[in-house]
Amino acid sequence: MGESNADPQYIPAARWRVFSRVYDPVLALTMREGHFRAAMRDRVDEALPRDGSVLDVGCGTGTFAIAFAARRPDAQVAGIDGDAEILARARAKAGSEAVEWREGLAGELPFAEDSVDVITMSLVLHHLLPAQKREALAEIRRVLKPGGSLHLTDWGPPQDPLMSAVFYVSQAIDGFERTAEHRAGRLPALLREAGFAEAERYERLRTAGGSLDLFAAG
Repeated sequence: MGESNADPQYIPAARWRVFSRVYDPVLALTMREGHFRAAMRDRVDEALPRDGSVLDVGCGTGTFAIAFAARRPDAQVAGIDGDAEILARARAKAGSEAVEWREGLAGELPFAEDSVDVITMSLVLHHLLPAQKREALAEIRRVLKPGGSLHLTDWGPPQDPLMSAVFYVSQAIDGFERTAEHRAGRLPALLREAGFAEAERYERLRTAGGSLDLFAAG
Protein backbone atom coordinates (compact mmCIF):
# COMPACT_ATOMS: atom_id res chain seq x y z
CA MET A 1 0.00 0.00 0.00
CA GLY A 2 1.10 3.55 -0.55
CA GLU A 3 1.47 6.21 2.13
CA SER A 4 0.12 9.70 2.56
CA ASN A 5 1.19 12.26 5.11
CA ALA A 6 -2.38 12.66 6.36
CA ASP A 7 -3.22 9.00 6.97
CA PRO A 8 -0.58 6.43 6.05
CA GLN A 9 -2.13 3.14 4.97
CA TYR A 10 1.09 1.31 5.81
CA ILE A 11 3.00 2.19 8.97
CA PRO A 12 6.56 0.90 9.45
CA ALA A 13 7.36 -1.08 12.57
CA ALA A 14 9.01 1.92 14.21
CA ARG A 15 6.19 4.30 13.11
CA TRP A 16 8.71 6.71 11.53
CA ARG A 17 11.50 5.28 9.36
CA VAL A 18 14.16 7.45 11.01
CA PHE A 19 13.68 5.33 14.15
CA SER A 20 14.12 1.96 12.42
CA ARG A 21 17.75 1.67 13.51
CA VAL A 22 16.80 1.93 17.20
CA TYR A 23 13.63 -0.19 17.00
CA ASP A 24 15.10 -3.23 18.77
CA PRO A 25 16.58 -1.48 21.84
CA VAL A 26 13.53 0.76 22.29
CA LEU A 27 11.17 -2.23 22.12
CA ALA A 28 13.29 -4.13 24.64
CA LEU A 29 13.33 -1.18 27.06
CA THR A 30 9.66 -0.16 26.88
CA MET A 31 7.61 -3.26 26.07
CA ARG A 32 9.06 -6.01 28.33
CA GLU A 33 9.98 -7.73 25.09
CA GLY A 34 12.02 -10.48 26.67
CA HIS A 35 9.07 -11.50 28.83
CA PHE A 36 6.30 -11.45 26.24
CA ARG A 37 8.36 -13.09 23.50
CA ALA A 38 9.43 -15.88 25.86
CA ALA A 39 5.80 -16.45 26.87
CA MET A 40 4.76 -16.57 23.20
CA ARG A 41 7.65 -18.87 22.34
CA ASP A 42 6.61 -21.37 25.04
CA ARG A 43 2.98 -21.40 23.88
CA VAL A 44 3.92 -21.81 20.22
CA ASP A 45 6.36 -24.58 21.07
CA GLU A 46 3.56 -26.45 22.85
CA ALA A 47 1.11 -25.94 19.98
CA LEU A 48 3.42 -26.79 17.08
CA PRO A 49 3.57 -30.40 15.86
CA ARG A 50 6.85 -32.03 14.93
CA ASP A 51 8.13 -30.67 11.57
CA GLY A 52 5.32 -28.09 11.66
CA SER A 53 5.22 -24.63 10.11
CA VAL A 54 5.21 -21.22 11.79
CA LEU A 55 4.49 -17.86 10.14
CA ASP A 56 5.34 -14.62 11.98
CA VAL A 57 3.09 -11.91 10.50
CA GLY A 58 4.56 -8.43 10.79
CA CYS A 59 7.87 -9.99 11.81
CA GLY A 60 9.75 -6.69 12.02
CA THR A 61 13.46 -7.19 12.61
CA GLY A 62 12.94 -10.92 13.01
CA THR A 63 13.64 -11.27 16.73
CA PHE A 64 10.90 -13.83 17.38
CA ALA A 65 11.24 -15.80 14.13
CA ILE A 66 15.00 -16.23 14.52
CA ALA A 67 14.77 -17.24 18.17
CA PHE A 68 12.02 -19.75 17.49
CA ALA A 69 13.86 -21.27 14.52
CA ALA A 70 16.85 -21.81 16.82
CA ARG A 71 14.64 -23.44 19.45
CA ARG A 72 12.83 -25.71 16.99
CA PRO A 73 15.20 -26.64 14.14
CA ASP A 74 12.63 -29.18 12.93
CA ALA A 75 10.12 -26.40 12.17
CA GLN A 76 9.62 -24.46 8.95
CA VAL A 77 9.71 -20.83 10.10
CA ALA A 78 8.75 -17.88 7.89
CA GLY A 79 8.54 -14.17 8.60
CA ILE A 80 6.59 -11.63 6.57
CA ASP A 81 6.63 -7.83 6.80
CA GLY A 82 5.68 -4.96 4.54
CA ASP A 83 8.80 -2.92 5.35
CA ALA A 84 11.76 -3.84 3.11
CA GLU A 85 14.21 -1.89 5.29
CA ILE A 86 13.15 -3.74 8.43
CA LEU A 87 13.38 -7.08 6.59
CA ALA A 88 16.92 -6.23 5.52
CA ARG A 89 17.80 -5.78 9.19
CA ALA A 90 16.20 -9.14 9.97
CA ARG A 91 18.20 -10.88 7.24
CA ALA A 92 21.43 -9.37 8.59
CA LYS A 93 21.01 -10.94 12.04
CA ALA A 94 22.78 -14.08 13.19
CA GLY A 95 20.58 -17.13 12.66
CA SER A 96 18.43 -15.48 9.99
CA GLU A 97 19.33 -18.14 7.43
CA ALA A 98 17.00 -20.55 9.25
CA VAL A 99 13.99 -18.36 8.43
CA GLU A 100 12.22 -17.82 5.10
CA TRP A 101 11.67 -14.06 4.70
CA ARG A 102 8.82 -12.63 2.64
CA GLU A 103 7.78 -9.05 1.89
CA GLY A 104 4.02 -8.60 2.11
CA LEU A 105 1.06 -7.29 4.10
CA ALA A 106 -1.10 -8.95 6.73
CA GLY A 107 -4.24 -8.47 4.66
CA GLU A 108 -2.76 -10.16 1.58
CA LEU A 109 -0.70 -13.12 2.79
CA PRO A 110 1.10 -14.93 -0.07
CA PHE A 111 0.39 -18.36 1.38
CA ALA A 112 -2.08 -21.05 0.36
CA GLU A 113 -5.28 -21.79 2.22
CA ASP A 114 -4.88 -24.26 5.14
CA SER A 115 -1.09 -24.26 4.79
CA VAL A 116 0.39 -23.13 8.15
CA ASP A 117 0.21 -24.80 11.56
CA VAL A 118 0.81 -21.75 13.77
CA ILE A 119 0.75 -18.02 13.10
CA THR A 120 2.20 -15.37 15.42
CA MET A 121 1.49 -11.65 15.37
CA SER A 122 2.91 -9.22 17.92
CA LEU A 123 2.43 -5.44 18.12
CA VAL A 124 1.02 -5.27 14.60
CA LEU A 125 -2.75 -5.13 14.87
CA HIS A 126 -2.84 -1.71 16.56
CA HIS A 127 -1.17 -0.18 13.48
CA LEU A 128 -4.17 -1.17 11.33
CA LEU A 129 -7.43 0.66 10.72
CA PRO A 130 -10.59 -1.20 11.84
CA ALA A 131 -11.35 -2.63 8.39
CA GLN A 132 -7.71 -3.65 7.95
CA LYS A 133 -7.72 -5.48 11.28
CA ARG A 134 -10.62 -7.59 10.07
CA GLU A 135 -8.96 -8.25 6.71
CA ALA A 136 -5.74 -9.35 8.43
CA LEU A 137 -7.48 -11.69 10.86
CA ALA A 138 -9.60 -13.17 8.05
CA GLU A 139 -6.42 -13.82 6.04
CA ILE A 140 -4.76 -15.47 9.02
CA ARG A 141 -7.81 -17.70 9.50
CA ARG A 142 -7.68 -18.61 5.79
CA VAL A 143 -4.00 -19.58 5.88
CA LEU A 144 -4.15 -21.60 9.11
CA LYS A 145 -4.59 -25.35 8.86
CA PRO A 146 -7.65 -26.89 10.54
CA GLY A 147 -6.72 -27.16 14.20
CA GLY A 148 -4.02 -24.50 13.82
CA SER A 149 -3.63 -21.57 16.18
CA LEU A 150 -2.92 -17.85 16.22
CA HIS A 151 -0.74 -16.39 18.97
CA LEU A 152 -1.42 -12.66 19.22
CA THR A 153 0.19 -10.00 21.41
CA ASP A 154 -1.11 -6.44 21.33
CA TRP A 155 -2.61 -3.60 23.35
CA GLY A 156 -5.54 -4.44 25.58
CA PRO A 157 -7.85 -2.29 27.71
CA PRO A 158 -6.12 -0.25 30.44
CA GLN A 159 -6.64 -1.81 33.87
CA ASP A 160 -6.19 1.29 36.02
CA PRO A 161 -5.91 5.10 35.71
CA LEU A 162 -2.13 5.02 35.28
CA MET A 163 -2.28 2.53 32.42
CA SER A 164 -5.12 4.56 30.89
CA ALA A 165 -3.02 7.72 30.91
CA VAL A 166 0.03 5.90 29.53
CA PHE A 167 -2.05 4.32 26.79
CA TYR A 168 -3.50 7.70 25.82
CA VAL A 169 0.04 8.74 24.84
CA SER A 170 0.44 5.57 22.77
CA GLN A 171 -2.90 6.26 21.10
CA ALA A 172 -1.81 9.79 20.22
CA ILE A 173 1.26 8.32 18.53
CA ASP A 174 -0.36 5.33 16.80
CA GLY A 175 -3.73 6.95 16.00
CA PHE A 176 -6.96 6.96 17.98
CA GLU A 177 -9.00 5.26 15.25
CA ARG A 178 -6.45 2.44 14.99
CA THR A 179 -6.32 1.84 18.75
CA ALA A 180 -9.93 2.50 19.84
CA GLU A 181 -10.92 -1.17 19.71
CA HIS A 182 -7.88 -2.07 21.80
CA ARG A 183 -8.87 0.41 24.53
CA ALA A 184 -12.40 -1.00 24.43
CA GLY A 185 -11.14 -4.57 24.91
CA ARG A 186 -12.54 -5.80 21.59
CA LEU A 187 -9.71 -8.12 20.54
CA PRO A 188 -11.60 -11.28 21.65
CA ALA A 189 -14.66 -10.13 19.68
CA LEU A 190 -12.53 -9.46 16.59
CA LEU A 191 -11.06 -12.95 16.83
CA ARG A 192 -14.52 -14.48 17.05
CA GLU A 193 -15.70 -12.44 14.07
CA ALA A 194 -12.77 -13.83 12.07
CA GLY A 195 -13.87 -17.40 12.80
CA PHE A 196 -11.75 -18.34 15.82
CA ALA A 197 -13.86 -20.47 18.14
CA GLU A 198 -11.67 -19.93 21.20
CA ALA A 199 -9.56 -16.97 22.29
CA GLU A 200 -7.67 -17.41 25.55
CA ARG A 201 -5.95 -14.42 27.12
CA TYR A 202 -3.15 -16.16 28.98
CA GLU A 203 -1.19 -13.14 30.20
CA ARG A 204 -1.51 -9.38 30.72
CA LEU A 205 1.53 -7.17 31.18
CA ARG A 206 1.97 -3.61 32.37
CA THR A 207 4.38 -1.78 30.05
CA ALA A 208 5.63 1.72 29.39
CA GLY A 209 3.08 1.99 26.56
CA GLY A 210 0.02 0.48 28.22
CA SER A 211 -1.50 -2.91 29.04
CA LEU A 212 -0.28 -5.69 26.76
CA ASP A 213 -2.50 -8.74 26.26
CA LEU A 214 -1.29 -12.16 25.04
CA PHE A 215 -3.86 -14.39 23.31
CA ALA A 216 -3.92 -17.91 21.92
CA ALA A 217 -6.78 -18.46 19.48
CA GLY A 218 -7.88 -21.49 17.53
